[in-house]
Amino acid sequence: MKLVPLGDRIVLKQLEAEETTKSGIVLPGQSKEKPQQAEVIAVGPGGMIDGKEVKMEVKAGDKVIYSKYAGTEVKLDDDQEYIIVKQSDVLAVIE
Repeated sequence: MKLVPLGDRIVLKQLEAEETTKSGIVLPGQSKEKPQQAEVIAVGPGGMIDGKEVKMEVKAGDKVIYSKYAGTEVKLDDDQEYIIVKQSDVLAVIE
């Protein structure tokens, strides 16, 4: 199954959280905070959204930082988890 986002939506795949802190402390699974970094998997076409022209600023393969509580989590047949967010929920592109 393939996700094809509509409008100004973006499909993200969350990057794995660090297992240890910079100081070397190992984090157990429950105490790890979800990372806000993700890889862009698919991008919608943009276009006219609510009467405004929306140009998509990211492309598939980009690494981005997104808003903490943004998006809808989706799990597909292959047990992969994705997050679908609006472009406005993407805060920055990591270069």
